[in-house]
Amino acid sequence: MTAIKHALQRDIFTPNDERLLGIVNVCKAGKKKKNCFLCATVSTERPVQVKVVKVKKSDKGDFYKRQQTWELRDLTEVDAKDASKENPEFDLHFEKVYRWLASSTAEKNSFISCIWKLNQRYLRKKVEFVNVSSQLLEESVPSGESQSVAGGDEDALDDYQELSTREEQDIEGMMEMCEYAISNAEAFAEQLSRELQVLDGANIQSIMASEKQVNILMQLLDEALGEVDTIEGKLSSYEEMLQSVKEQMDQISQSNRLIQISNTNNVKLLDEIQFLVNYMDLSKGHVRALQEGDLTSPKGIEACINASEALLQCMNVALRPECVCVCIQKYGMGLNIRLIVSPCSVIQGHDQSSTLVQHTAEMSLPKHSPLHRDLLRYAKLMEWLKNTHREKYEGLSRTYVDYMSRLYEREIKDFFEVAKIKMAGTTKEAKGKFATLPRKESALKQETESLHGSSGKLTGSTSSLNKLTVQGSNSRRSQSSSLLDMGNMSASDLDVADRTKFDKIFEQVLSELEPLCLAEQDFISKFFKLQQHPTVTPPLAQVNLMPPQAEHRHSMSSEKDIVRLMMNKIFQSIETELNSLIALGDKIDSFNSLYMLVKMSHHVWTAENVDPASYLSTTLGNVLVTVKRNFDKCISGQIRQMEEVKISKKSKVGILLFVTAFEEFAELAETIFRNAERRGDLDKAYVKLIRAVFVNVEKVANESQKTPRDVVMMENFHHIFSTLSRLKISCLDAERREAKHKYTDHLQSYVINSLGQPLEKLNHFFEGVEARVAQGVREEEVSYQLAFNKQELRKVIKEYPGKEVKKGLDNLYKKVDKHLCEEESLLQVVWHSMQDEFIRQYKHFEDLIGRCYPGSGITMDFTIQDMLEYFSSIAQSH
Repeated sequence: MTAIKHALQRDIFTPNDERLLGIVNVCKAGKKKKNCFLCATVSTERPVQVKVVKVKKSDKGDFYKRQQTWELRDLTEVDAKDASKENPEFDLHFEKVYRWLASSTAEKNSFISCIWKLNQRYLRKKVEFVNVSSQLLEESVPSGESQSVAGGDEDALDDYQELSTREEQDIEGMMEMCEYAISNAEAFAEQLSRELQVLDGANIQSIMASEKQVNILMQLLDEALGEVDTIEGKLSSYEEMLQSVKEQMDQISQSNRLIQISNTNNVKLLDEIQFLVNYMDLSKGHVRALQEGDLTSPKGIEACINASEALLQCMNVALRPECVCVCIQKYGMGLNIRLIVSPCSVIQGHDQSSTLVQHTAEMSLPKHSPLHRDLLRYAKLMEWLKNTHREKYEGLSRTYVDYMSRLYEREIKDFFEVAKIKMAGTTKEAKGKFATLPRKESALKQETESLHGSSGKLTGSTSSLNKLTVQGSNSRRSQSSSLLDMGNMSASDLDVADRTKFDKIFEQVLSELEPLCLAEQDFISKFFKLQQHPTVTPPLAQVNLMPPQAEHRHSMSSEKDIVRLMMNKIFQSIETELNSLIALGDKIDSFNSLYMLVKMSHHVWTAENVDPASYLSTTLGNVLVTVKRNFDKCISGQIRQMEEVKISKKSKVGILLFVTAFEEFAELAETIFRNAERRGDLDKAYVKLIRAVFVNVEKVANESQKTPRDVVMMENFHHIFSTLSRLKISCLDAERREAKHKYTDHLQSYVINSLGQPLEKLNHFFEGVEARVAQGVREEEVSYQLAFNKQELRKVIKEYPGKEVKKGLDNLYKKVDKHLCEEESLLQVVWHSMQDEFIRQYKHFEDLIGRCYPGSGITMDFTIQDMLEYFSSIAQSH
């Protein structure tokens, strides 16, 4: 039991801060023997909690676990069963009586005694002990201890510790030395006290005897300190001797370093003198080329380039700034003056008037590669001018920009005018325009010659189309036509070829502009030496010919800005003309925005791949925003037109125009946006449009007076479902399923409402039969009801001979035919659904006759086969 108690304390109660005080091995009385342990415990923390815990071994038998816990304060009675005889049974009364059988009477008595002690010590409410021997309770608390159990110091009991084995042996040995240690404790204590005093005196004498040894030790320490001082004095003298040697060595090292520096400087000076002798000598041929070289011939230009490079090499020698200025003044000024004049003469000699009319008629932009080729011969000399005379360099760049901006403005405007005329489709007007172009040739030449003046300004005026009107003898479309424009015309009136023609013209415009801008930007970068990479600043900057602000402005980042600024000035009309062309295309047909969105997106993507920061990329990106805005406006306009649609009150609705229009829009859009970069924009537009179609179909169906609501919903949603299934637009899969669901629901609703109750009296008769059955009448007894006997049933059946039924179905077919439209071809589908519904009702009547009138032999005047023939013959006859 001790081992078990130790194991329980370690595994169960110590982790919960509890102490195990009593334990008994028990099982429930009167039941199958399943042993467990009842444990009496107290907590180690205050306030002290006393508990009775039931502990049971696990099923695997590896460990113990707590099964049930009771507070001791909840215990009201302990019944030991018999106080005079040994009996292992006992009861504990908590909220209910628990009957236990202990493994032995001794364990039971020990556990009850422990409970009694804990009750006396910790509980105010005393537990009642029944059939417990008073001797057992008295033995539990011996005389003199009851006081301490009831109200003693608990901490004193908790702090008690047993003596170790060694301590016991020492005490026993000490007591054996004195015979009266046990009989006379006071005499033994006095003897121990006397011996302690003797030992204290011996310790004091020992300490006093060691004083002489301490004095000797202190004297030896003093002698050691004196020796240390002597050694330190010798070390100081040695250090002074070494210090003088160190100073001498430092002087020698300094002298060697000065000698080495002197030798290095002499070598560098010699190299510098040799360099000046080799590079500061400019040949007479280079001097003559700089001062008198011909800048109109290739050989003269090459000689000037070689001479300028030689002069730059001389100037790059790191001399005083005034020396460099002398070189420039002596040799370079003549080249600067001639270098400014020569490119200007090339620019002014450039005449495009002879080819402008031809390019405009062919709807293409003139290429200026000959001008670029002629000017690029001076590219290296432009670098010389840029490094030696910034003001002249910038003046020449302004001259070029002014000339090209006026030239491009006139060419681009004429190019866009022709594009607008071709877009508008007015052939006669276009021919008239082309016919007048030759007559304008002289004026065009005169305008070009005005560029040759000293001022370099273009004063001529350019022709423009201020207003385009869209006309045609057959009035094919209005200016605001669209697939969904119900007020002007239907989608079938639009010419798909015109849209294809517009797409080709718009693509040609972008294809002409793209290489033109890229070629011009490439030329500007090469000719004016504005490369998109860092350039090495020449030593010439030290001459202060350019202020520091200018040096910073012409760094790598600023050169990109300069190129972009020059391109903006040269092509300042492109963005305006593109926006004007886009506005015209949108005015001709709002669905042209689909073509423009795809084409513009592709060209923006291409331009960004070449150079995201280029002028072309930025300009096309700005125009793309306008195109996207027009596309969104087009979609919004279609939705608004759906909402404004009106239907005739006198004619049937059929397939709504905006439903067929959405079909044509989707077919057109899928063709245009195939493999396009902006497919996401189309998907968003699809969702907006289809939701608007759904809402407005339902709106029209609710407002329809001539055509039933179910027919409008059924036919239009069937058409929408067919369209979406055929086009397979993935983003509209949910709407396709919704359209199918709406079509099916409204088809069923229309069939039920239109067919109604073709055998009305028979239907009313059987409704009464079903009502009697629902009231509790047995089915076989319904025929005994006066109103529903066999004679009444036969009378009702006679009113519906086969001919009358067929006649009613024929009238129903005509009614359905009037409701449905021909283009959707749903008549046979509806008629077949009505046939199924009629057969269902017929089978229901037959079933009721079989169940409620068994053995009567009553049948309908016509069979299901007859009904199938009725439906088939009616459908064929119409």
